[in-house]
Amino acid sequence: MESSSPSVPFPLLQAPVESTYRACTIPYRFPSDNPRKATPVEIQWIDLFLKSVPSFRQRAENDPTVPDAPAKAEKFAQRYTDMLEELKKNPESHGGPPDCILLCRLRELILRELGFNDIFKKVKDEENAKAMSLFEGVVQRNDEIEDAEKRAENLIRGILAGNIFDLGSAQLAEVFAKDGMSFLASCQNLLPRPWVIDDLDTFKSKWTKKSWEKVVIFVDNSGADIILGILPFARELLRRGTKVILAANDMPSINDITYLELVEIVNKLKDVNGKLAGVDVSDLIVANSGNDLPVIDLSSVAPELAYMASDADLVVLEGMGRGIETNLYAQMKCDSIKIGMVKHPEVAQFLGGRLYDCVFKFNEA
Repeated sequence: MESSSPSVPFPLLQAPVESTYRACTIPYRFPSDNPRKATPVEIQWIDLFLKSVPSFRQRAENDPTVPDAPAKAEKFAQRYTDMLEELKKNPESHGGPPDCILLCRLRELILRELGFNDIFKKVKDEENAKAMSLFEGVVQRNDEIEDAEKRAENLIRGILAGNIFDLGSAQLAEVFAKDGMSFLASCQNLLPRPWVIDDLDTFKSKWTKKSWEKVVIFVDNSGADIILGILPFARELLRRGTKVILAANDMPSINDITYLELVEIVNKLKDVNGKLAGVDVSDLIVANSGNDLPVIDLSSVAPELAYMASDADLVVLEGMGRGIETNLYAQMKCDSIKIGMVKHPEVAQFLGGRLYDCVFKFNEA
C-alpha cells in the first residue's frame, strides 16, 4: 500500500516534528476522555464515513476491471460498515482511536484487498477530458486581467471553484451524479467574502511585492480541480520565474489525481513548442508525494519529494483533505497557503463557517 521506498518527514515542517506536528485538525478526543468509549466527535465522524459507503459501493460494483465486482462491492460495504460500527463500540479496535487518516486508510485497505484499485477511474478520465478542453479558455481569461492583484484573486477563485469536484463528499457525489458541474458557474457562485478563513488580501499585496523561488503544491482532485484550478496558478508562477513542484498521490484514492496521471495531463496540455499555453515549463516538476489517501500525513512523504522540496520558500496544501482536515494548523519553516472548500457540515461546524465556505490561510515564515 505504501510507496516502495521508506518515507521521511516533510523537511519544511517546523521541527521537532514529533512534538509540533499532528496530522489532524479537528481533535476527535482529548487525553481526559475514556479510551474505551467513543467520543461524540468520533461518533459524528464515523457516521460521516458510514454515509458515504453507498456511493463507494456503487462505484465499486461498476468497476469493469474487477471480476465479480457486484459481489465484491457488497463485501466491501459490509466489511467497512462492520469496522466502523465496531469503532463506535470500541474506539481502540482496528488501530484506533479513530481520526480521519485511519478512517480513510481502513476504507482503502478493504477496497484494495478485494482488488478495487481505482473505482473512480472512469469518472476521472471523463472529467479530465472535459477540463482539458476548457484549459485554454480559462488561462486566456486570466491573461486578459492586467491588474496583478485582480489576476491573483481570479487564480485563487479558480482553485476554490475547481475544488468542488470532490466525490469523497456524499452530498457532492449526489449532485455530481445528477448534473455534473460547471467550472465557470462554480467560480461565479463561490460564497461571498469574507470567507471563514480569509487571508486573501494579505496574500494579494504580497503577490505584487514578492516572488518566490520555489513552490511545492500538494494537489487534490482530478478534473477541473487540477486542470482549471491548480495548473493555471502553477503556470502563472512559472511565468513569474518560480520553480514549481506539483506533489500528487502515489496511488489512486477517491477521485484524487495520481502523479502518473498528472504527468500525462501536463504532456497532453503542452503545445507544439512544449509550452503550457505559451509558458515555458522547464521549471515544472510533477512529483510523487508517496501518499495513497485523500488526506495527508506530512510526517511521512516520499524521500525524493523531501529532497526536491527542501529549499522551497512557499508550500501550498490544496483541498479539504490535505489543506483543512489534516494540515490547517501545520507550521512551516517557510511561507504557506492552505486552501480549499468546506464540503462536510462537520468541518463547517468546527470552523464556525457555512457549508461550501472557503478557506484561504496564508502564513508568512
